[in-house]
Amino acid sequence: MDLRTFGRAIRRSWWAVIALVVLGTGFALYVSERIAPTYAAKVTFFVVPPSGSDTNPFQAQQLAQMQVNSYLGLLTSDGLAKRLVGQPGVGDLTESQIEGRISPSAKANTVLVTATVTDTSPPRAFALARAIGAQFPPLVQGLASGASTSTVLHVVSGPTLGKFPVGPHKTLNVGLGFLVGLALGLTFAFLRLLLDTSVRTADQIEAATGAAVIGSIGYVKAARRQPVILEDQARSIRAEAFRQVRTNLQFANVDRPVRSIVVTSSFAAEGKSTVATNLAIVFAEAGDRVLLVEADLRRPRVADYLGLERAVGLTNVLAGQVAIDEVLQQWGTSNLTVLASGSIPPNPSELLGSDNIRDLFANLRERFEVIIIDTPPLLPVTDAAVASVLADGVVVVVRHGKTSTANLEQTAKTLRSVDARVLGVVLNMRKSEVKRRYDGYGYYETSPSDTPTEIVEDIEGESRPARPGSRPRQRSRHGAGAGAGGSGNAKPAEQKS
Repeated sequence: MDLRTFGRAIRRSWWAVIALVVLGTGFALYVSERIAPTYAAKVTFFVVPPSGSDTNPFQAQQLAQMQVNSYLGLLTSDGLAKRLVGQPGVGDLTESQIEGRISPSAKANTVLVTATVTDTSPPRAFALARAIGAQFPPLVQGLASGASTSTVLHVVSGPTLGKFPVGPHKTLNVGLGFLVGLALGLTFAFLRLLLDTSVRTADQIEAATGAAVIGSIGYVKAARRQPVILEDQARSIRAEAFRQVRTNLQFANVDRPVRSIVVTSSFAAEGKSTVATNLAIVFAEAGDRVLLVEADLRRPRVADYLGLERAVGLTNVLAGQVAIDEVLQQWGTSNLTVLASGSIPPNPSELLGSDNIRDLFANLRERFEVIIIDTPPLLPVTDAAVASVLADGVVVVVRHGKTSTANLEQTAKTLRSVDARVLGVVLNMRKSEVKRRYDGYGYYETSPSDTPTEIVEDIEGESRPARPGSRPRQRSRHGAGAGAGGSGNAKPAEQKS
């Protein structure tokens, strides 16, 4: 794992790293505060070398040092614990409890043995150390009785009681808690990055689809309540991103310009209807006569986004109930015309694959320079695949951090199976890891609501009409209840949830 990947993992899961560090540190501090302080009392013995005619002083000293290790074991033995039970000040401690409170030690190359007693009660720690000083030498002497040479223990220091607690070690515990929390946080960040199969980069998209990324859209906080680009957002970063998509589509094939485009995605809530709507707006902004067709006949959103009426539209034309001119709605004073979905049909796929819709689009292509067709998600239903034969190509919308690589590969495979031409992929709802601005040299104005750091997730299932007063809504040029906000007799079709 290189430094770039390391940094990416930390940036994506910094909140988890911080949370686990705080949790680990806080838990260690809490435990340390809950543990009762312990005090230490010490008593030190001097091991007198054995004396005898057959032992020289050097050999006696070496023998005493060798026996020191045995005495360390005896200090925590059952034999000594039995002698200490019931001693004055020891209280009702059992043998095992006494053994657990004694910590023996010895200095290297010396004949000094120290017994350290730790206890939450200072008087009891001192009493236990005093009892060890009184009972340990007789225990050793008794075990060595009858030996030709034997050592003798003398208390040379103590018993002494420390003035300050020796535990718990709060600083050490908090440091360990910090390190454990940091390790858990980094592990979580790396595992989250390694196990994440969602699409986040252009390289992943191109590898999965074989198509280029023609645009990257980052939604700001305002995009959730206002999906479409209005006049006050015309020079925003978001609007410029859609213009970049428009430019890339215009130059997709100079010899064979793209005039009709199907917009789809793998699954719902990836922002395809928002992309289709804003793409139509920026094409109309460039002076083209644009028709936006709401061909998502299952969960239509386009008319709601634009604040138009969708009770009568495409399905009614295909059923022969109304003429096409009666349901076309112009949005504001722009070159954008909208063909709403109309009544929700029981058989959307059959309608989109009928001869009637082919004849209808042949007529519409003669009247409009650009046709944008919003269709349902491709993987749950076949509507988009069926509709792709009506257009010059397909634009696939991918949601940053949500669409999986496997789903995107299946989407591309489905489009290839019907010989659809994939014009490109739009990476939508990009959550910028680095603050990006297009207006660094003053070319574009940025409203406060377009701050790139306030990226949110636009849920396509929540329809929000255009803000009142931002663009005037007009009735259809031929009335018949299809006007935006008009008072026609047709009632809005019930929207599916």
